[in-house]
Amino acid sequence: MAMERTGYTISGETSLAFGEAVERVRELLQQAGYGVLCEIDVKAKLEEKLGVEREPYTILGACNPPLAREGLDAEPELGALLPCNVVVYEREGRTRVAAVEPRAMLSVVGNEKLDRIAARVREDLARVVEQVADGERRA
Repeated sequence: MAMERTGYTISGETSLAFGEAVERVRELLQQAGYGVLCEIDVKAKLEEKLGVEREPYTILGACNPPLAREGLDAEPELGALLPCNVVVYEREGRTRVAAVEPRAMLSVVGNEKLDRIAARVREDLARVVEQVADGERRA
C-alpha cells in the first residue's frame, strides 16, 4: 500500500499484526540510527485511567542523537518538540503506522538552520513507514 500524507503525518497501512508492526518499527528505527526513548501504551493507559477500552495504540518516541544535538545547538528550546513520535495502532482490525512530519513540526520554529535536519529526519521516518506499510519482513 502506498504511503499517505497529512499536513502533520506520514502514514500507511500494513499487513503485519499489531505487535509485529511495533517490533518492526523499532528495528527499522534502530537501523536508521534512532533510539526509542519512550514507549506509551495508550490502550493500557486509557483503560487504567478512564476505564475506556479501545484498539491497540502505541506511541514510540524516537531520537537520532547526532541530529538532536545539532538541532539543539541551533535552537536550544527545540527539546519541546522532541522526540519524534511514531505511532502504531489498530483501527477496525487493520494495523496502521504513522510518523510525525518533521518539516511541518519544525516549521513552527522558524529557524532555517533546522531545514536540513528536518529533511533528513523526514527521509528516515518516511523510509520506516514505507517499509512497515509494505509489510517488509526481516531479511
